[in-house]
Amino acid sequence: MTSYQLGILVILAFNLIAAYAVYLPLAAGQLNLGIAGFMAIGAYGAAFLTNEYGWSPAAAIPLGGLAAGAVALAVAVPVLRTHGIYLALATFALGQLIAAVFLNVEAVGAAAGYPVTTYVGAPWVIGAAAAAMLLVVLISRTRFALYLTAIKSDVVVADLMGLNIRALQVAAFTIGAVIAGAGGGLYAHHFSFVEAQHFSVLLSVYTALYVLLGGTQTVWGPFVGATFFTLLPELLRTSSQWRYAAFAALIILIMAARPQGLVTTALMQRLRRLGGAQ
Repeated sequence: MTSYQLGILVILAFNLIAAYAVYLPLAAGQLNLGIAGFMAIGAYGAAFLTNEYGWSPAAAIPLGGLAAGAVALAVAVPVLRTHGIYLALATFALGQLIAAVFLNVEAVGAAAGYPVTTYVGAPWVIGAAAAAMLLVVLISRTRFALYLTAIKSDVVVADLMGLNIRALQVAAFTIGAVIAGAGGGLYAHHFSFVEAQHFSVLLSVYTALYVLLGGTQTVWGPFVGATFFTLLPELLRTSSQWRYAAFAALIILIMAARPQGLVTTALMQRLRRLGGAQ
């Protein structure tokens, strides 16, 4: 594998981690546009521990993820009182607020950025992406995932069934933030530099697009969406003048033809039947 191919694979791994962080809240009907803020918490938190206290990345990165989860847990109750577009706006504002805080904290470089002395190689990143995917796959096979689907389908019916709507939503929001924070910590140690400007609203929007394009009905939707967004622009690189226009046009056509996403429950059932027939 060439260094270019390895670099693309690493970018795909980061996109997968972010996509699965967004997927869990979306599975409960919550569009989180502040995922970049939680990634920033994990990135700066883990980098600060390795730089200033000499922690190993193996300890600092998970703790950065837990720090992001703690912040998500603290803000979840007021934020999740909103719904629909208001929830998206609330999480958008939260992500911008977090980035603005780090942009002005001198202890972590403020606007100049924060160099990270400890390096984490590509195998770490790829392994973490596989672990995040496996975690969400395991969660998807529990009653917790079934409850999230029920909440997304009809909150009133889910409430009549006796489900604790708020607790389940907070749990999905918090777990997503932990995954995002760990991904941010990996990003900081792989690229050896953190700057608040990277964790902008565009990062959150792109990540949400990965999941919406891939589909939210199954756990494989984020994988397909992140892979599509990562690899297709590279495949179109030969026509550099028109590749972004062609890419945008293709996305519009796909969303018009399949507004439910590329991967649906019906498609997965059809594939299982085909596999069983063979």
